Amino acid sequence: MYGTHERRPRAALWWSVASELLERSSLLADLDRGLAETGSGGRIALVSGEAGIGKSALVRRFIQQHDGDTRVLVGLCDPLLTPRTLGPLYDIAAQTGGALAGQMAAEAGREVIFSALLDELAHCRRPQVVVVEDVHWADEATLDLLVFLGRRLERLPALLVVSYRDDELDLDHPLRTVLGDLPPERTRHLRPAPLSEAAVAELARRAGRQSAGLHATTGGNPLLVTEVLAANEPGVPRAVSALTLARFAALDPAAQEAVRFVAVIPTRAELWLLQEALHADSGVVEECVTAGLLVLADETIGFRHELNRRALEESLSTLRRRELNQQALTVLSAADRGTDIARLAHHAREAGDTPAVLRYAPAAAAKAEALGAHREAVGHYRAALRHADRLSPPKRAGLLEGYSYNGYLIGIIDEALAARQAALEIWESANQREKAGENLRWLSRLHWWAGQRNEAEAAAARAITTLELGEPGRQLAMAYSNQSQLDMLADRTAAAIGWGSRALVLARRIGDRETLAHALTNIGSARLHDGDPAGRAELTEAIDVAIDEKLPDHAARALVNLAFTSVENHDYPRAAHYVERALEFALTHDLNAYAQYLTGTRAWTRLDLGDWAGAESDARQALKEREQPGTSVVPALCTLGRLQARRGDPRASLTLDEAARRAFDSGELQRIGPVAAARAEHAWLRGDRENTAAEAIRGFELAVERRHRWFAGELAWWLRRAGQRPRVPEWVAEPYRFLLSGDWRRAADAWEALGHPYDQADALSCGDEDAALRALALFDGLGAAAAAQQVRRMLRSRGRLRVPRGPRPATVGNPAHLTARQLQILHLLAAGKRNAEIAARLSLSVRTVDHHVAAVLSKLGVGSRDQAAPAARLLGIVLPQDRQPDDPD
Repeated sequence: MYGTHERRPRAALWWSVASELLERSSLLADLDRGLAETGSGGRIALVSGEAGIGKSALVRRFIQQHDGDTRVLVGLCDPLLTPRTLGPLYDIAAQTGGALAGQMAAEAGREVIFSALLDELAHCRRPQVVVVEDVHWADEATLDLLVFLGRRLERLPALLVVSYRDDELDLDHPLRTVLGDLPPERTRHLRPAPLSEAAVAELARRAGRQSAGLHATTGGNPLLVTEVLAANEPGVPRAVSALTLARFAALDPAAQEAVRFVAVIPTRAELWLLQEALHADSGVVEECVTAGLLVLADETIGFRHELNRRALEESLSTLRRRELNQQALTVLSAADRGTDIARLAHHAREAGDTPAVLRYAPAAAAKAEALGAHREAVGHYRAALRHADRLSPPKRAGLLEGYSYNGYLIGIIDEALAARQAALEIWESANQREKAGENLRWLSRLHWWAGQRNEAEAAAARAITTLELGEPGRQLAMAYSNQSQLDMLADRTAAAIGWGSRALVLARRIGDRETLAHALTNIGSARLHDGDPAGRAELTEAIDVAIDEKLPDHAARALVNLAFTSVENHDYPRAAHYVERALEFALTHDLNAYAQYLTGTRAWTRLDLGDWAGAESDARQALKEREQPGTSVVPALCTLGRLQARRGDPRASLTLDEAARRAFDSGELQRIGPVAAARAEHAWLRGDRENTAAEAIRGFELAVERRHRWFAGELAWWLRRAGQRPRVPEWVAEPYRFLLSGDWRRAADAWEALGHPYDQADALSCGDEDAALRALALFDGLGAAAAAQQVRRMLRSRGRLRVPRGPRPATVGNPAHLTARQLQILHLLAAGKRNAEIAARLSLSVRTVDHHVAAVLSKLGVGSRDQAAPAARLLGIVLPQDRQPDDPD
């Protein structure tokens, strides 16, 4: 144990000099307001900014101000090669003890652990602050935890403070999706700004230094200002690394060795670890702290900032870095202190210790997978597979299977396929039929998910053939059910029911409840697709079995199929109930892929029912989620593309091209039908009859073959409008049967009865002049600029002199449908203004501007402010870059 230090180190002295945290009072006040508001439910404060801008200092000061009257729980994310699974939650559990700590120690399932955290927070009677720092390094399970808490804020009397570096977030960083999922009405954004020139000068004065050139060199970054003012040499050094290394060079050899060791420990090193690895005494530790390089806190020691640690670590030779990591690994692995397995795997990799990598990485992968951190599991499996040639074939195949499964769950389908194929070859070479059959079934699933229907069918057939050579068991039952699912998705009802029934018989015989739920879902869905309402009973049984067996994925699939079948058959009163029920279930169980699909499906219903704002919101929300491969986003893409086409938005082509790329290779009518119809409509609205027919024919014959009354009717109607004469079955849906027979009045009435205003207007546009005027009013009311323009041209061609003008010019040429205020914001974004400058210009709060900017980016369909101006110029709604927007009224 080390005693306290009487002499305060230079770093601590510096922070005490700047104790009031210059120019941070408004941010602290905002945090105070957030904490005060938790009496009516939880709040979130997102603290973001570049490295060294003072995020951690701000949070620390806020905590200090409430010390004694507030419960504070702090969790840290570490910059490990592969992050600790739920690392911050382990930190928090160590502080709470009790049931949460017990569940973490027992390595309970993620749902149990998350619920334990909820209980821990819900039963505290004091104000609470929960801090999760550096979430740009967070593992997937921690990101899911943030979403989980965000969805349950009303039940949590706590302020959740989340800090991250926004300059390290790529456009596809998973944190971006998480931030978009947090409830905006309960979330505040705090972004510490660089210190002003006056503040930097004041700090220099207090430190007894000259301030000339200091602000220009540091940009007002508090960390850089601190390092420069704490440096002994004259002048202004150019980088943190130079300052850190200069301070390091002044230490005694023993202190230097301690600093080197701490540099290879991400975040902080335990004092016992430093002592056991180097036998360092308290004098060595005190010298490191006094020099301002390291800081003591809660029996740990570390650098004041990650940038300082990296500077030291990167100065080490490869050989020295490996030696130090090996020292850390040796002590950590020998100590009975519950060291996280991911930490051991990190040091094994950094030490280049292959046997240790093969010992710890697979175990870390298994733990990550069990807690739902599939991205981290993939990282650990990758590390182990680099040395898989040292393993026996069965162990190598096991690693490949784990890598493939987790890769499938995070959407790296090509890599998942390759790994599964390699595992299959190992099992086939060893003549292990059951394992080979299992991997063939997985190959079928992966090929289907990638939109490769033919390959999926071939692998499914091989799986059944292989497994039927052995004893009937669970793998054969699942192979039968997998084939049933493929047939159901391809509308081969008899085959789907046949294979599903074989799966049911075997599953019941061997007591396999999971396969039972899977097969019931396939059979019920096939019946419903075929118009047999008895399918609902089988889907309901599948849901009950899955819930009883705690199989939320299977329950969600059955709920999704109930919902989607109702939507594609335009049974919207029933569909509304099923979609909301399925979506609530998916969100409650954090099944984000299903929630993404269902949100896109709800967008489809809202578009048809005339709620275009709701449809756009849902479609964009679905497309904001972490992208899934294959067809899961087709409903959202199709809905957004149709909406854009009807509004005359030129982005419709790109959206519908992406929908086609995903849908047409699937061979499934439920994907192909809507996309073919949307692309035919888009061509029609552009006045391109040839492509209207070409797009419609891509789905028409399949729709007729599968006897889908709605898709067949709609695609036949587009062919007829394009001048074709397709043979139309009598069984097509009623509104299209009326249109195809020339009875536009009854078609319009049928659409009105269904509550489809756009389709009603489209039918009316085929009628007389009075009907066309009614259509025009409906189109204008919806904002369907492209369709309205066609009707206006038609009326003028018929000789009508007075045609209603429609929307004001301010709305025309604004296909993104920005409000007047959002247009002002967009003009200022195009001029390169930051949010604080925009707020001052428009006399708004920065928080209000944050919300406006987020709305502008969403409507433009871009992920960053830098992309806003190019996207807007493409639409012709931004002033040229060299012109300043007029001051607002």
